[in-house]
Amino acid sequence: MMNMDILKNLTETIEARKQASPDSSYVAKLFSKGEDAILKKIGEEATEVILASKSGEHEQIIYETADLWFHSMVMLAHHGLSTEDVLKELARREGLSGIVEKNSREKS
Repeated sequence: MMNMDILKNLTETIEARKQASPDSSYVAKLFSKGEDAILKKIGEEATEVILASKSGEHEQIIYETADLWFHSMVMLAHHGLSTEDVLKELARREGLSGIVEKNSREKS
C-alpha cells in the first residue's frame, strides 16, 4: 500500500534525524530544542488546521493537516512511539461504538 509506505518511510526519516546535528535538518533542530518546542509546533499546526477548515479551502485543509500529522509524528518519535502504535489503537477501536470506547477509558 502506497500510503503505508509513506508513513513508514517518514517514520524512518524522523527516527534518523533524532541523533543528527541540529544544523543538518529541521527535524533534528526540533528534537534538539526538546518536547516543548515540538508541542508548540503541534499547537500552531492544530490552529492552522482549524483556520483552514473554517475557510473551507480544500487544498489548505489538506496542506495544514499534513503539517499537523507530520509534527505529531515527530512528537511520537520523541516518546519512542510511531504511527504503527496509533494505527494499532485505531484498529482496536474499529467497530466499537464511540460511546462504548470512551466509557471504557473513563472506567480505567
